[in-house]
Amino acid sequence: MSSGEYERYVAMAATAAGAAMVINGLMNELLPYELRDALTLSTADVVRRLRARLSPTHTVVIDEAEGLAPNQLFDAARAYLASLTGTASAARRLRASRVNEAQGILVTMDHGEETVDVHDGVTYTWRLVSRNVAGNSGSFPSHGSGAGHNGRRGPHGGCHRSFELSFHKKHKEQALASYLPFVVDAAKAIRDRHRDLKMHMIEYDAWTPVDLRHPSTFDTIAMDGDLKRSVMDDLERFVRRKDYYRRTGRAWKRGYLLYGPPGTGKSSLVAAMANYLKFDIYDLELTEVKSNSDLRRLLVGMSNRSILVVEDIDCSIDLPQRGDQGGERRGRHSFTGGEDNEDKVTLSGLLNFVDGLWSTSGEERIIVFTTNYKERLDPALLRPGRMDMHVHMGYCTSESFRILARNYHFVEDDHTMYLEIEKLMEEVPITPAEVAEVLMRNDGADAALSDLVGFLEAKRGEVGANKGVKHHGNNKVDKYEQTMVLYCTPEYFRGVSRDYQSLKDRAMIPEVEQLLSEVPTTIEEVTDVVGRNNGGADAAIRDLIGFLKAKRGDAGENNGANQDGNHNGDNK
Repeated sequence: MSSGEYERYVAMAATAAGAAMVINGLMNELLPYELRDALTLSTADVVRRLRARLSPTHTVVIDEAEGLAPNQLFDAARAYLASLTGTASAARRLRASRVNEAQGILVTMDHGEETVDVHDGVTYTWRLVSRNVAGNSGSFPSHGSGAGHNGRRGPHGGCHRSFELSFHKKHKEQALASYLPFVVDAAKAIRDRHRDLKMHMIEYDAWTPVDLRHPSTFDTIAMDGDLKRSVMDDLERFVRRKDYYRRTGRAWKRGYLLYGPPGTGKSSLVAAMANYLKFDIYDLELTEVKSNSDLRRLLVGMSNRSILVVEDIDCSIDLPQRGDQGGERRGRHSFTGGEDNEDKVTLSGLLNFVDGLWSTSGEERIIVFTTNYKERLDPALLRPGRMDMHVHMGYCTSESFRILARNYHFVEDDHTMYLEIEKLMEEVPITPAEVAEVLMRNDGADAALSDLVGFLEAKRGEVGANKGVKHHGNNKVDKYEQTMVLYCTPEYFRGVSRDYQSLKDRAMIPEVEQLLSEVPTTIEEVTDVVGRNNGGADAAIRDLIGFLKAKRGDAGENNGANQDGNHNGDNK
């Protein structure tokens, strides 16, 4: 090529470059940006955008994160779609993972795969989209669901993930107002079924969680069948009555008092309640709490959908009564600084959370008190609104024994030794814990039941010997007979009747009060009779009148027998 030709080509290139610059400037000045973008697109991009414009399908993009925060809707969609994968899913590539032993294998669709879902007659298509983001740096504290957003690197490196939800454009309002809230609610229910339960304990004046792996369930717990069913029904009624509690202006909480001798399954019942509802447990050890203010801070720090447990409330701490003057009655446990009641855990402080203004600091909470000595508790703790349901965990019955035999040795109900064992149980009080301990000593069913017969016979001999000691005037008395007895007065009955059955101005109430003044009756007896009747106020009062009259008749016969004995002694 000659130098003249080379110069001519250079001049042509410079002219073309200058013309391109002039044309680009004119385009930027005269053409709208939509048209400029269209001119710069490739053919494939043009076809794709035209197809999107003409398509009847709308798409909602759900990114994995919004800024620094994880997108809860993405996590909900991921959990919901995992429940569809393998059944309704048409995805050919799946991802499987397992985080811990308590959970099963989680199966989800892989990147680029699609899953079809139908809800209320509308077809929805889910697609997981993943694309690399250049120039990623930093980190994003993901909640186990993937990478961050805005160029932040998560567990998936520089990968930005999102779900694309597609549907016909005529169903746009239904998708946004109905289907997406449904996905969120369904994901919440799935997490509640599969989430790990936690037991929270007090450590360094704060709650510390540990995994709750207690195996107790309502199927395995040894207790009366009717009582078990009533507790389960009460729990189910409580969790579904959110609107009811809000409409009636009450805090969404429920109180349970579990009482009975040691070894009757009170702690196991609490664990069964937690496993049944999928609620965390907060174990409140009152001896670890220094003051009412610390108590409030701990209780406010509880999560919703949880169970607060105070075990052995009668002996874990001596609660100063509200009527004490000048703090004369001090508990065993006290704060080292000062003598003011604010520096103590008081009954009033506890009641303010159970039934006061502080009780509204959370929702869907259950409060459980356990005790071996119900009679020792302040009546203010026992009334409905605080302890709404009183559950007596008694000695082992034939029904609870058969449950234990099935649990430990798969023994059927027709075993030949059952009648002998159940007859011994009628004579000898024995706790489910004692029965379970004997059953665990042997691997064979027959050997275990034979040991239980021997254990019951030996215990029957001990009970007979103890009765002989009592009859001879010895001071040895069973510890349950040493507890304080609180008798029911007419005034207390009026409060109990209003709380249990809304008994107001009933014509039969004066008769009940007259009988109470004639027959010594404990608070426990009255609350049990009134609270166990679901047939309404009149039926509850009639049951109580019948109970009191029968008790008065028994007392009269005993008095007559005593008088006859006295007369015989005088005649001698």
